[in-house]
Amino acid sequence: MTVAAVLIFLATLTLVIWQPRGLGIGWSALGGAVVALATTVVHFSDVPTVVGIVWNATLAFVAVIIISLILDECGFFEWSALHVARWGRGHGRLLFVLIVLLGAAIAAVFANDGAALILTPIVMQIMLALRFSPKATLGFVMATGFIADTGSLPLVVSNLVNIVSADFFGISFARYAAVMVPVGIVSVLASLAMLLLYFGRSIPKTYDTTALRHPASAISDQTTFRAGWVVLVLLLIGYFSAEPLGIPLSVVAGAAAIILIAVAARRPAFLFSQSTRQPVTAPVGAGNAGTAVSHPVGDPGNTADAGDLAASTTIPDDDRPIGPRRIPVGKVIREAPWQIVLFSIGMYLVVYGLRNQGLTDQLAKLFGFFADHGVLTAALGVGITVAVLSSIMNNMPTVLIAALAIGAVGATGMTHEVMVYANVIGSDLGPKITPIGSLATLLWLHVLDRKGMHIGWGRYFRTGIVLTIPVLLITLAALAGWLTIIGT
Repeated sequence: MTVAAVLIFLATLTLVIWQPRGLGIGWSALGGAVVALATTVVHFSDVPTVVGIVWNATLAFVAVIIISLILDECGFFEWSALHVARWGRGHGRLLFVLIVLLGAAIAAVFANDGAALILTPIVMQIMLALRFSPKATLGFVMATGFIADTGSLPLVVSNLVNIVSADFFGISFARYAAVMVPVGIVSVLASLAMLLLYFGRSIPKTYDTTALRHPASAISDQTTFRAGWVVLVLLLIGYFSAEPLGIPLSVVAGAAAIILIAVAARRPAFLFSQSTRQPVTAPVGAGNAGTAVSHPVGDPGNTADAGDLAASTTIPDDDRPIGPRRIPVGKVIREAPWQIVLFSIGMYLVVYGLRNQGLTDQLAKLFGFFADHGVLTAALGVGITVAVLSSIMNNMPTVLIAALAIGAVGATGMTHEVMVYANVIGSDLGPKITPIGSLATLLWLHVLDRKGMHIGWGRYFRTGIVLTIPVLLITLAALAGWLTIIGT
């Protein structure tokens, strides 16, 4: 039975990563769960337990992604990126720092997937508009993808891994933030330092800000754009106030998503009957005239290597009126990551099969050894182990296996808490070592391919391991030090 549990897990994981013929990750995980139930590796009595653990995490994550997709449709993120590009005042390194910090902020509030998949194409457009070299563009793009995960520590909602861990161990939103906001800041600063060291030579010293579009020209729906700011404020308030009232995070995030969907769809209609949709006009002289060139960024057939990426696309005239457009709300909802719901339930059932066969007990013994040697050893030991496992077999199953192992250790107080947060850090940062470490990274690489920038797995690994290891060690040490200061 133990062999069956391992084989089912490996087969399921292979299908999830490989996705043959476009097979959804949810169906692969659900198929593995069905096989696990059929072979009695897991029992039907385990299903309610698993659903009870993952439902809140997955629905909250889906709601946050829907919010980010709608805000992206109305131009919120492009508006932000264009402002940041102007704040750089023509200094290349300052622009690099600001783009990284913007990515960290988006990851913290809108989750890592939103930061990587939404911001990356925008950054590429800005790089092309500024006529940066292919090497410089690659540096900015890699930095955007890297910070999306290393910057996803501060809040429970910043990463699906965080939500799963907080739910599993009953951590409140406020307590999580109190521990991880300072640790997350350290992670972002360490990431920024490593990114500057690694890509610094490829960053141009100066750039021409007049090549940039005016930020206002990016906004396609002023009503939704303004409503987005209100929803974000209410969302953060709701996260902190809902916990004492016993309201799940998914309810708070879901309510915010529904409000934003209603505004974008102009429903109910009578509330918007007096509203007018005026075109947004960028000030004359805000940028250069549009220039048509040979290879559009979004051409799916353009799969040239990063070294062949030409600084060429169709750059719109910045002084022409850009009319508003209707946000395709139905399309946004359909394209939300609903598969993650099936994936979470199915994969956790498969992982629960490993637990039923006693395999997580072996990991618990290793974690127990770390716990016996102090807080710093526990943080480093658990974090590094989880990071390695995440890079090899994906972070979602890893965080579940590690959570079960930590629960089996039976540690208490600060030792227990440091292991819980070290699991989160390892699961958030470890996936940056390899392309298969997270589903978001695989999708991010696919998006880059479609945009004409191919990053091979070998090149990704050589970059990822150099950047990740120092950041991981610094962040884990910061966790141990901060918990020692604030106590449990």
